[in-house]
Amino acid sequence: MRILIVEDDAELGARLQRRLQREGLAVDLALNGVDGRHLGETEPYDLIVLDLGLPDLPGMAVLAAWREIGVTTPVLILTARNSWRDRVDGLRQGADDYLGKPFHVEELLARILALLRRAAPVRDTTLRVGSWRLDEQRQVLVDGPDELPLTATEFKLLRYFLRHPGQVLSKTRLAEHLYEYESERDSNVLEVYISRLREKLGPDLIQTRRGQGYCLQPPAPGPEREKD
Repeated sequence: MRILIVEDDAELGARLQRRLQREGLAVDLALNGVDGRHLGETEPYDLIVLDLGLPDLPGMAVLAAWREIGVTTPVLILTARNSWRDRVDGLRQGADDYLGKPFHVEELLARILALLRRAAPVRDTTLRVGSWRLDEQRQVLVDGPDELPLTATEFKLLRYFLRHPGQVLSKTRLAEHLYEYESERDSNVLEVYISRLREKLGPDLIQTRRGQGYCLQPPAPGPEREKD
């Protein structure tokens, strides 16, 4: 899943970007309101973290502009202005959550993950495929004492499929939600990782819809599989 951070404090923004990337999220960073507004209007983000105290174009104006043109991406506001009136104004403009500065990064992360779950078709806190459970913190599949390792891209791809089961996802949509703005988006690379997931979890897990994309059809939970 892909996130935009709009934060004029370059050091804080870069620190948050690195932390969220370690959680398997694709993260773009805009250091001013003008760039942030443009990216939010033109790129398909799953969530935006928006600072209100931007020097060129205030965050509240950015948020209002997004909502005016129909951008429905969930927005979490960050601000040092912590009065109840500021919180009410932000929520009335269309914000989905609010966190005052200073804050603990772990709280921000928890709020981000909660908003991402809320916005996805599948909102379960635990994602499963067959007898395997996706451990999002450790980015591995777990079945009792057994673990199935995943690469960073395999984890991001599988998590996105599991949040959108039964939906036909085009290569373009997958790339837009898995990679950052300036990343190389090679559809052939996506095919390689989908092939790897099939090898690990079964050839029928991810179906190819010719000319449309891919669709995850997770197997129904069955009896506990035999352990080696």
